[in-house]
Order: sequence, then C-alpha cells, then structure tokens
Amino acid sequence: MEKDAMGKPVLHNEVKKLRKPQLIKSLKIAAAAVAAIGLAGELGLAYSATAGIITVLSIQNTKRETLKSAGNRWLAFLCALALSKLSFTLLGYGLWAFGTYLFLFALLCICAGWTEAIAMDSVLVTHFLAEQEMGLSLVANEVLLLLIGTGMGILVNLHLRRRQGEFERLAEAADGQMKGILHRMSLWLPEEDKDAYRPDCFPELKKALHAAKACAVSDYGNTLLAKSVYELDYIAMREQQSMVLREIYDNIRRIRYLPVQAEQVARLLGEIGEDFRRDNTVEGLLEKLEALLTGMKSQPLPDSREEFEARAILFYILMQVRQFLEIKREFVLGHGQD
Repeated sequence: MEKDAMGKPVLHNEVKKLRKPQLIKSLKIAAAAVAAIGLAGELGLAYSATAGIITVLSIQNTKRETLKSAGNRWLAFLCALALSKLSFTLLGYGLWAFGTYLFLFALLCICAGWTEAIAMDSVLVTHFLAEQEMGLSLVANEVLLLLIGTGMGILVNLHLRRRQGEFERLAEAADGQMKGILHRMSLWLPEEDKDAYRPDCFPELKKALHAAKACAVSDYGNTLLAKSVYELDYIAMREQQSMVLREIYDNIRRIRYLPVQAEQVARLLGEIGEDFRRDNTVEGLLEKLEALLTGMKSQPLPDSREEFEARAILFYILMQVRQFLEIKREFVLGHGQD
C-alpha cells in the first residue's frame, strides 16, 4: 500500500480529510435510496430499483433546490408521458420511436430549464419500451416510482438545517482578517520603505469570504419560511469593503515621502481596526474622519512637489476610508442590529 512521507497509508489520510457533514450526507443518500427501493418492492412495483435512482437524483444541496427540482420533474414527467405516447403510437415500440421521443423531450426540457429531468423521466419511459406497451397499470407503476423517489428525496432534505453557528464562525474569521489588514496598514503607512509590505493577506481574505458566502447561500436555501437575507447581505457588505481595502493598500504602497499627516491617517486606520466589530455603527469613526479631513484642509500648503503628491494620496486614502465606513453604515441602516 502506498504511504506518505510520515509512513501512514495514503488512503487513511484521504479518509481523514472527509468532514462529518459529507459523511452524514452520503449516509442519508444511501439510506433514502435503499428505503425507496424497499418501499417500491413492498408495493409490488415493477422496476423497483428505479425508485432508488430517482431518490438519489432528487436530493439537492438545499430544501429550496429540492422542492423546485421535484416540481420541475413532475411537470416534465407529464410532458414525457404525452411525447412518449405520441412517439410510440406513431412509430411503434422501437428505437426510432424512443429516439424521436428523446429528441423532442430533451429539446423541451432545455428550453424550459428542466435539464435535470431528462435522465430521470427518460429512465421511466424506457420501461414502456421494454414492456412494449403503455397501459394504465404500467403508467400507474411509473407514477408511483416517481412519487416514492421524489418523496424520499424531499424527506431527506427536510432534515437539512441552517448552519448559523458555522456562518458565525466563518464570518468572524473573515472579520478578523480584515481587522488584521487595517492594523498592518496603520503600521506600514508611516514607514518610508514599504518593499516588505506584501499583499499576501488579500487572497486569504478572499478565501475566507468565499467560505462564509457559501455557508450563507446554503442557509438561505434551507430556510423555507423565514426568508432572511441578512447573512447574504453581510458578506456582500464585507466583500465591498475588502475591495476598498485593496485599493487603500495600493495607495499606501505609493507613498514614499512622509508628511506629518501620514501619522494622523495611520492613527485613524489603527482606531478603525481596533473598533472593527459587527455591532459598530461606525458613526463615531466617521466623525473622527471628518474632523481629520477638516484639520488637514486648514493646514499650511505643501512646500515641495513630493509633499504635495504624498498629501494628495493621503487625502485620497481618506476618501476611500470614508467609502469603507459608509458601506458599513448603509448595511447597519438597512438591517439594524439583526
């Protein structure tokens, strides 16, 4: 057996990487498929194994997706019955008839956005081809197979829960990275030599926000009644702020000459980092920013071109900081302290 550098089996290491939710979901899929096949068999349905396949195909990532998919597949199934009846009646129970049905049905599903129903419903239609007839008893058999399969899929997904605790953890991790970025900005801004100031933190922040967003999307999809978009809007707000932070970083790197105002701007960035909390309405920080802007405008004009360019960049940084804070204020006004 292949082993890694530590002498442990590679297969063992791969198994350890599997997370608990993945294992639980796999177990639910297998159990639901077996239950569907068993129920179809107990009812004496022909092709009972098809119920298990339908169950597997019916399980989606969220409750909303599962219910929407089930509704689409039932509508598509009614169309499949009509098209298969037409094809088999006109062309007989042969491959040409099935091919004609499949062409028409696939075209319909693609146009209607039901592509997930093509394989599932066509498997049911192959039973008509195999039996060489479309009697009421066989049609009822296929209806029950579809009912059992989609029903089991819906039952499994009804147990999916919002992962609010997971979202809180991921959102806090992203917030912590943004707080660290602000702290580093406050330290590097007053430094003349910024060659060692690298943007390595931004890819990590992007990954953290992506993970939190994926969790928020999953939570929204698993909430059928309370359609809160707070988590989605929160991550969207942080994504906007992260783009502003990257622009501020680029401008900080441009500053080589350090006027006295550089220390003042750095101090404000440090205060924003210290007060970087979800419940911060940023009103106090905006007041400090406006006071700093007013003070800078009343200071003597630059004595050199280098000072003029540096102060212009600092002023532009403060405009970006204002944008950064106003993004948060707009979110707070829209959601309160939810």
